[in-house]
Amino acid sequence: MFGWIVAAWTLGVGFAVYLGWHGWHLAELLHWLALPRQRTLPIAWGRWGRAFDRLSRFIREEFEARSNMAAELERVRAAVHRMPDSLIVLDRSNQIEWYNRAAEGLLAIVGIRRPIYHFVRDPEFNTWLEDGAGAPLELTLPQRPGHLFLVRMFRSDETHRLLIAHDITEQRRLDAMRRDFVANISHEIRTPLTVISGFVETMLDLDLDDDSRRQYLDAIGKQSDTMRRLIEDLLILAKLEHDLPRDFENTPIDIHDLLTILVGDAQALSGGRHQISLRLSGPQWLKADALDLQTVVRNLLTNAVRYTPEGGQVTVDWERQGTEGVLCVRDTGIGIAAEHIPRLTERFYRVDRGRSRDSGGTGLGLAIVKHALQRYGATLEITSKLGHGSCFSIQWPAERLATERKQGD
Repeated sequence: MFGWIVAAWTLGVGFAVYLGWHGWHLAELLHWLALPRQRTLPIAWGRWGRAFDRLSRFIREEFEARSNMAAELERVRAAVHRMPDSLIVLDRSNQIEWYNRAAEGLLAIVGIRRPIYHFVRDPEFNTWLEDGAGAPLELTLPQRPGHLFLVRMFRSDETHRLLIAHDITEQRRLDAMRRDFVANISHEIRTPLTVISGFVETMLDLDLDDDSRRQYLDAIGKQSDTMRRLIEDLLILAKLEHDLPRDFENTPIDIHDLLTILVGDAQALSGGRHQISLRLSGPQWLKADALDLQTVVRNLLTNAVRYTPEGGQVTVDWERQGTEGVLCVRDTGIGIAAEHIPRLTERFYRVDRGRSRDSGGTGLGLAIVKHALQRYGATLEITSKLGHGSCFSIQWPAERLATERKQGD
């Protein structure tokens, strides 16, 4: 009998210890669950240890997943904030719920839960919103005078829409340049073609003597040369605009010899009507492509000769200024008014269309010079005074200059 009592008491004590052990671990778990982010997971053995190990592994994996997701979201957010386009999330009442930095800078948005028309005060924009924001809207904003924006609206879900404002100023400028280019090239080609066709019809319809026929054929030849030069310049310009820069580091050219030859060509073009001189005090070797350099200098010299009256002077200077090499083509010609100078390197831009055409220019020479120099990091500066001449100065960076040609080149 006593043995049964001892057994029952032992069993009861053991069961109580068992329940107490589980109760203590359960209390530890509940205590941890109350503030899981601020407390470490309890340490246990047996089944509770295995359970805590699995829970610890689950928490670690979830923490890593959350960290990865947070990092990914941060990368996406940073990328969205770096976008040049303005992004704004609107609710169904057109109140702002989120915006990126570009929108903040463009519209001076302060805070959320405010109607978008508080920041875009434009009747056309308000009408566009009220009509459902269908087709894209072109809009100017007082915060960015002189700029044009294309505004689009996209529905992200049932209650939110994404407003995107994209600056299309440069795109419209390029479109205008394309239209002007097509119009200019059509005009430049049509003019000599009209002359040629007129002379051809005259020669077909009239019985001309030899002198008249020779005169007409000479005029046709001059107009044909004009079209040929125009096409050649267009091809050169297209090549300069689309070709990738080449490596000129190991191909220095003798700029002294090249300038001497080109000045001789200019003297031949002048036919003794101008005094053309050359001064060489800069480095003898320049790291550049000879054909590109010939194109640049020949265009500058040809313009100087064409627009300098008989008896005028044209001077070519090659010198070192500080660390740079400077090539200057200076003339005593008719000069250029200050308001025209910023646009001289535009394609087909002419100060005086009639004068330029009479001189045989195509309107592409300085555009070719600008694009050729960009390949080398060189810059063109133009100074001029109406009636007193002009100076076209090219600054070559120090890395393009060489005191001697490398062995084996």
